[in-house]
Formats: sequence, C-alpha cells, structure tokens
Amino acid sequence: MDDLVFLFDVDNTLLDNDRIQHDLDTHLIQRYGERVRERYWAIFDEQWKKVDYADYLGAVERCRLEALHDPRLLGLAGFLIDYPFADRLYPGALEAIAAASRLGRVVALSDGDAVYQPRKVERSGIGRAVGGAVLIFVHKERELETVAALYPARRYVLIDDKLRILSAVKAEWGSRVVTVFPRQGRYAHDEKALAGYPPADIAIAGVRDIVALDRTAFAA
Repeated sequence: MDDLVFLFDVDNTLLDNDRIQHDLDTHLIQRYGERVRERYWAIFDEQWKKVDYADYLGAVERCRLEALHDPRLLGLAGFLIDYPFADRLYPGALEAIAAASRLGRVVALSDGDAVYQPRKVERSGIGRAVGGAVLIFVHKERELETVAALYPARRYVLIDDKLRILSAVKAEWGSRVVTVFPRQGRYAHDEKALAGYPPADIAIAGVRDIVALDRTAFAA
C-alpha cells in the first residue's frame, strides 16, 4: 500500500481539451462545410446522451453512414486519431506529474471511450509520464472501489477540473482523499457547473501550481 497516490484527470486538467474541440470544429468547417459541421455536433450530442461519454469516433461513424457516398468523411477519423495531442498539454502539466511522483505514486484517471481516449493519453505523453498507470472509465467517480483495489493507498489526491467529480469522490472517501481544483477549462469557469458544490480542499490557478505544493499540503 502506498502512502500517497495522485489521481490526475486528463481533459482540461492536464490537456486543453477545449482547444482540441475548437480545432476539430475549425477542421469540420474548412474541410467539410457548415452543414456537415452542424450535423456532426448534433450527432455528437445525441451519442453522448446515449453512451454517457464523449464519443468522438462514434459520431464520425454515424456521420459516415448518413453520407456513405461522400469519400471525404473517411478522413475525419484520421484527424482525431493523428491529432498532435502533445501540443495541447497545459503549460507545466508534465512538470506537475513529475513533482507529484516525487511525493507518491501517480495515476491518470479519466473518462471516455476505449479507442480515442487511450490514444489521446498515449500521444500526449501523459501515459509515459505516469509510467503506464492509466485508468479510463465511463464514470470514474463510480469506480472508486476498483481504483483502490488497483492502487491501494492510505491517502489519495484527486486533481480534476470539475467540482462535481471532486465533490462526489469526497463524499465517498471523506478524509481519505484531498481534492485539488485547478481553475482552468470551461467547466472550471461555468457558474452553472460550479453551483451547488462545496469548494475543493485546495484550489489552484492551473495544474502547473502542483509543483509549489509539498507533502504537508496533502495532509488530512
């Protein structure tokens, strides 16, 4: 059992997923036009409600089936799979992982599908930075028993841009977890997304500020 395990969220915590979505949106307009762009995001929203996670590749497949005779759409998945994710790491993200690894074990803990999300973690360099310790669920806050079984620890530190997730894990684990809220990404500045949730144990401007915290900051 480790004394301390750091659980780093990926999207909008280590990786600027808002920027990735913006680049995808721009690519859709420039390569396929406004009609395809609007249809892709409509399908994306429908797919999210259906599977309960961001299914980018599932939306591509549905778009392709609707326009089976448009060969251009065969290139859309390639844009996503080959995207330069390493260019979208937040400043100091890998340094934050390195600093945390000097205090305890580090794990990437994310939500998403079984193809695109692992690819994102791998190509961004996050997987290598955490030594291959990567967990991807549909709802990570519901999988704490599995997390604890795979990475047992006396205390956990969860770094996540969503107060909803931090609050749910805190409610389950109590003083066993220290919650850290980096104020970056759209959810961290969305008043509706923040409303009704208690503050995290620690709030920081960005994930890079992890390097300024020592072990005493993560005491119960």
